[in-house]
Amino acid sequence: MLSGNLVVFVLLCGVETGHAGKVLVMPGEYSHWHNMHVIIDALVDRNHSVTVLVSSASPTVPHTRKERFDFKVYKVNTKKEEANAVLRDMIHLGTNDTATKYKGDFMIWRVISNYMAFLADISKGMFHEDLLHTLQESQYDVLFSDPMMPFSDLMAQKLNIPHVLSMRATFAYIVERLCGQMPAPPSYVPAVALRDYLTDHMSFTERVENMLLYIIHTTIFPLSMTFTLDRLYTEILGKPTTACETIGKTDIVLIRTYWDFEYPRPLLPNFKFVGGLHCKPAKPLPKEMEEFVQSSGDHGIIVFSLGSMLGNLTLERANTIASALGQIPQKVVWRYHGTTPETLAANTRLYDWIPQNDLLGHPKTKAFITHGGTNGLYEAIYHGVPIVGLPLWGDQPDNLLHMKTKGAAVVLDIDTMQSKDLVDALKIVINNPLYKESIMRLSRIHHDQPMKPLDHAVYWIEFVMRHKGAKHLRVQAHDLSWYQYHCLDVVAFLLSVAALITFLFIKTCCFLFRKCFRKTRPDGKEQKRKKE
Repeated sequence: MLSGNLVVFVLLCGVETGHAGKVLVMPGEYSHWHNMHVIIDALVDRNHSVTVLVSSASPTVPHTRKERFDFKVYKVNTKKEEANAVLRDMIHLGTNDTATKYKGDFMIWRVISNYMAFLADISKGMFHEDLLHTLQESQYDVLFSDPMMPFSDLMAQKLNIPHVLSMRATFAYIVERLCGQMPAPPSYVPAVALRDYLTDHMSFTERVENMLLYIIHTTIFPLSMTFTLDRLYTEILGKPTTACETIGKTDIVLIRTYWDFEYPRPLLPNFKFVGGLHCKPAKPLPKEMEEFVQSSGDHGIIVFSLGSMLGNLTLERANTIASALGQIPQKVVWRYHGTTPETLAANTRLYDWIPQNDLLGHPKTKAFITHGGTNGLYEAIYHGVPIVGLPLWGDQPDNLLHMKTKGAAVVLDIDTMQSKDLVDALKIVINNPLYKESIMRLSRIHHDQPMKPLDHAVYWIEFVMRHKGAKHLRVQAHDLSWYQYHCLDVVAFLLSVAALITFLFIKTCCFLFRKCFRKTRPDGKEQKRKKE
């Protein structure tokens, strides 16, 4: 009996190994890499062979470190420090940080020019003949990528393998609609804005604004791509193409949000929500940190982090924040880099790094002060912690507006807020039970799924490998011109038919009218009526 069970076990292991595939990964940077790393680990756990293709200039992907998967590094001329500066400038484009660094009318031009030079360097290393030959010989089953670093869609075409894309950013809304052919009625699906973000509940004035934004995006986005990425894409592919066209050939798009966060909107069958895939139950805190947390008593603690990309706050802002934190009864765990604020109080402790997920899952945590990155917001949703938002750039203002609209957050402007504003915001989210109830409602929605987000992401990657793609889930809209998509040719045809029928009807009526009202002479010939 024991030997029989052993045989069954070996056979099952063989079946699992038989389904294992080869995955090529082209990662994003910063928090994007963190999300992809979680999925990569899950793929490795399921016996898949994973290779991460990364440039020597990658500022955050640790390609020199030993991992459970392989790194394939291609050489570029750009240095890590230069790549980090270029990427940060693009992410911060339009914010005060970049405006201060690049003064003058050519700020945007300088940032974009540096970025395009960086991408040109990346493309030369990525599509080198020797590297392409090596990758083709490896016979990968699927390419898994993040659009933060472009050209992964072209790489999938070059290697003739299916492509799975993972994304979440403000930019993604435009990509979904214009490249992914996602239906987006402007009456209730808000467009991307640089300021004054919209929700799905819009007044007439806001719907006018939303329609204008749709028109601007539809015009400006393709035009901007023509002068930037499209040129590089055409050069790499060797024939005329556009970035939007190649992105639209993606088999599956994994969106790092879910309906606990998103406004209800139409969704295509090859778009899959996997928000919160990195979240997990809290683990015990380090001994020293646990002692500090327990010392808070019944008041509990506040977790404070503005992410890994902020760098140093100005000392003035840091003092304003520290002064506010000193006026509340809770203890504060603050992830902070830079000069210690002069107004730092005894209830606040600074750390270079914090186990954010474990702190948010601690029963003594009362609130979370965050910049509004998707990872942190989903950890707050997962553990049910209300939020005070201090958005900085990118999709963060829009992310926090979602949380505010759903009653789970208070949002402040970090550049203009005073200490009293932060104190009042913390008191509101901690003492007003509605905020806790709202975040717990979102948490229940998040947990009430038939499959965990990480398992969902892995399933669809494996689905693509098993079926050699997922073209059957792509809508036919990708093969239609803009006038066919909007049925303008059909409308023109029907209007022409209606006009022809109307014309014939009028002509027929006129003919019959003349026939009926003309006099006939005795000899049978028609006689025109004389004018009186």
